[in-house]
Amino acid sequence: MNYVIRKRCAQKITSFYRNVSKKYKHAYSLELMEKNVHDAYDAIYCIERTLLRREPTLSRWKGYHMANTDKWYFAYTFDGETVTVVDACHAQNMHEK
Repeated sequence: MNYVIRKRCAQKITSFYRNVSKKYKHAYSLELMEKNVHDAYDAIYCIERTLLRREPTLSRWKGYHMANTDKWYFAYTFDGETVTVVDACHAQNMHEK
């Protein structure tokens, strides 16, 4: 299976954890931030393998498939052997704006 991670998805993951590190600068280490980013990317590679395909709950994700872990939700397309992850949203931010 091939995975393509769009720039928007990567930016959402890194900016979320960058903002966490700014808010908790005395308690959130660089190592923990790197681990959290790495775990989010690991979750992407579980899409269409162990993460279930769902209907999107956000209106801006209509037309995509959705998969989620306990922390992240991903919007993606699936074409043959290629999973293209187009967007990501942390679980605490999963709401319509």
